[in-house]
Amino acid sequence: MRKRRSRGGEDESEINLTPMLDVVFIMLIFFIVTASFVKESGIDVNRPDAATAEKKERGNILVAISGNNQIWIDKRQVDPRALRANIERLHAENPQGAVVIQADRESKNGLLVKVMDAARLAGVFNVSIAAEVTD
Repeated sequence: MRKRRSRGGEDESEINLTPMLDVVFIMLIFFIVTASFVKESGIDVNRPDAATAEKKERGNILVAISGNNQIWIDKRQVDPRALRANIERLHAENPQGAVVIQADRESKNGLLVKVMDAARLAGVFNVSIAAEVTD
């Protein structure tokens, strides 16, 4: 007679990673949803001082004008002719968003007016100019 081996002793025990992966995935989603992302215009701007400047909690569309009169949005340089389209696109993503213009004190006033006009033509009427608060 032939002896049969029982398979009970040969089974290898495995660790089920599915619950752990589920927990890690849920934590990842939680941190992504609750994280607040800081928006930057892409360049450092030497803002002018203003005695009447008010602190604004957040500006959703940041437009920077550098000292050599370049316009920057979302860390990339933007042509003045394409400025309105970029603001319209960002405003469509967040209709409650305001435009904050960070103009360098060495930039030209005419370019600041063009940026403000482009924002208003794009349908954004909540436009602010960033300044340093003086005490």
